[in-house]
Amino acid sequence: MTSPFDFSEFYQALNRHGLQRWQKHLQNAVETATNKPDGNLPGWLAALQKLPELADCRAEIDRKIVSAISKAPVSTGSAENLRQALLQLQPWRKGPFDICGTFIDSEWRCDMKWERVAPHISSLRGRKVLDVGCGNGYYLFRMASMGAALTIGIDPSMLFLAQFSAVQKYLKVTDTFLLPTGFEDLPENMEAFDTVFSMGVFYHRRSPFDFLKSLKMLLRRGGELVLETLVIAGDENQVLVPQDRYARMNNVWFIPSVPALCKWLTKIGFADVRLADAARTTVEEQRTTTWMPGESLEKCLDPQNHDLTIEGLPAPVRAVIVATRP
Repeated sequence: MTSPFDFSEFYQALNRHGLQRWQKHLQNAVETATNKPDGNLPGWLAALQKLPELADCRAEIDRKIVSAISKAPVSTGSAENLRQALLQLQPWRKGPFDICGTFIDSEWRCDMKWERVAPHISSLRGRKVLDVGCGNGYYLFRMASMGAALTIGIDPSMLFLAQFSAVQKYLKVTDTFLLPTGFEDLPENMEAFDTVFSMGVFYHRRSPFDFLKSLKMLLRRGGELVLETLVIAGDENQVLVPQDRYARMNNVWFIPSVPALCKWLTKIGFADVRLADAARTTVEEQRTTTWMPGESLEKCLDPQNHDLTIEGLPAPVRAVIVATRP
């Protein structure tokens, strides 16, 4: 089956934005990632090929729901084909999207997080932006709506690339791309981006200081890091290291307090480190839906006390930290 993933526009964009020196490295990383065996990939490719052709779509990405709106009426048959093809790309973790009348009610109400993040970041207008661990790209579109000149997301999941490709088929947002690569596949010391986002990734990394240092070296001098992660209450010496699972996740290595995380960022060499927001994750923000029918947050909390996880640890609180590379 022919792959619909075409990165030629991405490589052209690198040249337009003065990043051509990284093309060979990134091209090799993308080719390696897309050639890895994945038993689910044929089904996702089949779903993409079933997506109907809908002419005259326009994007509306500056609102809570990232939408593609068809100027012409969508026939009943095309609407059903669209819905069935998109359903074959479950689970939809991030959203919400409305693709020409098909509403994708994702597990995460990502608009709620974005409303907490956006007021605290520098203007993205004209900036080159990287989103590390971008999922299916919901936030990439929101970043683009704020005027970013180039928006790149990386996430090694081929499902997320398939979901991004499906919605981008209709959105057609300029200079917005998702690469199916891991963080480790990026060139070292790029110093290429004006803003780097890392949201919901930090606590999955085994070596926090190495990760923070790598994020710093992706930024140009004066660039801004937006880091969103799980935190716990406590002073600068407080860090939770789950012995086994945390909220049913088996890959959470550590959860620092806000003062500890700010101290770590300062130690790495960031300046102007500040807490932008901290909020408890609620079952309204993360939940099971038709588009993500598996277990979600409610099943990860103590049924008698939502202040605790099912393991008896403090329930998820997420903080947004903003910092500058001097």
